Amino acid sequence: MALVRIEGDRLVVVIEGLSKLWAFKGGMSIPLANVRGATADPGIAAEPKGVRAPGAHVPGVIIAGTFHQDGEKVFWDVKDATKTVVIELADEKYARLVLQVSDPRATVALVENALV
Repeated sequence: MALVRIEGDRLVVVIEGLSKLWAFKGGMSIPLANVRGATADPGIAAEPKGVRAPGAHVPGVIIAGTFHQDGEKVFWDVKDATKTVVIELADEKYARLVLQVSDPRATVALVENALV
């Protein structure tokens, strides 16, 4: 699971627990100027993810790490698809962050309110 917070003018994502190992990443900090928006999207976990490199994907168990699809990099950290949030980015290493969070609605509201 990921913790998402706003610190000044940055979106901060902290990857928790063993997900750090599977995703090969402990967290990231992104300027809010490069965040386009966020949506709760539990259905995205069922869609094709692309080529995994590096990371882990065990269907129905975990999706974690960097996936390459259609010329873009997408970062995943999802175990429970019902709690998935997608954060769209511009001019960053990743085009999207697909994250499991404890409260998708609150996370979307946090990101959207920071962009106003």
